[in-house]
Amino acid sequence: MSAETILTSTRQWLGADPTVRITIEPIKRGASGRTIVRVKTAGRDPFIGIHWTDDRPDNDFYPPVSEFLQKAKINVPEIFHFDKRWRVALVKDLGDTDLLSMKDEPFEKREPFYRSALQQLDKLFYTRAAKDAEFNPQFDEEMYRWEQEYFFTHLVDGLLEMDSSELRQSPEFLDLAKRLGKGARHLVHRDFQSQNFLLMDEKAYWIDFQGMRRGRQEYDLASLVFDPYMDHSEEDREKLLDLWEDVSEERPLPQIFHECATQRLMQAMGAYGKIIIKQGDDWYRQHVPVAAKMLGVVTQGTDYEALLKPVIERAAEFE
Repeated sequence: MSAETILTSTRQWLGADPTVRITIEPIKRGASGRTIVRVKTAGRDPFIGIHWTDDRPDNDFYPPVSEFLQKAKINVPEIFHFDKRWRVALVKDLGDTDLLSMKDEPFEKREPFYRSALQQLDKLFYTRAAKDAEFNPQFDEEMYRWEQEYFFTHLVDGLLEMDSSELRQSPEFLDLAKRLGKGARHLVHRDFQSQNFLLMDEKAYWIDFQGMRRGRQEYDLASLVFDPYMDHSEEDREKLLDLWEDVSEERPLPQIFHECATQRLMQAMGAYGKIIIKQGDDWYRQHVPVAAKMLGVVTQGTDYEALLKPVIERAAEFE
């Protein structure tokens, strides 16, 4: 049904009658709850069709956030046509090469694309939205707590079949959500990881930015540095932080950076658990042990280390 909706919207936009041949090729990308296809027809370059339903309210923010980012000179795919009624966007095709596809390349080959992504993150920090601009609900104590509950429910209780009641009642996690929720209110991508950068013309283009909201910039930076899909070595993580320092002329404070990484990794692991159980997508299984290892790194020597140790140990052995 979603593909048919994209096809119908495409014909209306092109003014093409039913005899004009238009083909669509499914594109599997992420777990945003959207249908994404490549649209092809004679006489023009391929473009991407995106359809979503009202199941995920954040997806409705894709068009306005895209418009905002384009005005801010952030690299995002151009929207050719948006059908609000049918929730369809037709956008520029940037190809299939994402940053994740360069995982096995030396850091030196990946560095220009990371620099491009980080330069834009730095630009976003200084970009001010209009007072009436609409984004998703900001990162506050409630949002950080929601991420923690997501982890407890889908990863600890669900995938690992453990009891998360002690973690839920822990004052340490309640305090973490409260403290982070009082932090800066700059715009953040919210899913700043390797799958969400398409590479073209020596630049990184942002995608899947519909979850953008106000929060802490360290959250995005932690998402990129502690990216379970890439599984960066400690050396490469330091190179990324060096690169960020070169771009932004500052380095994140270790404590807040690791606390944001803790939150982000918990959210990601919760998502893995939900996708594996609810959607049966086993591709994400391989990333659970990697994320667990990283969660161990960022919580080492903190109040969260002992609390999470049993979970991390079991997740690290997950297959």
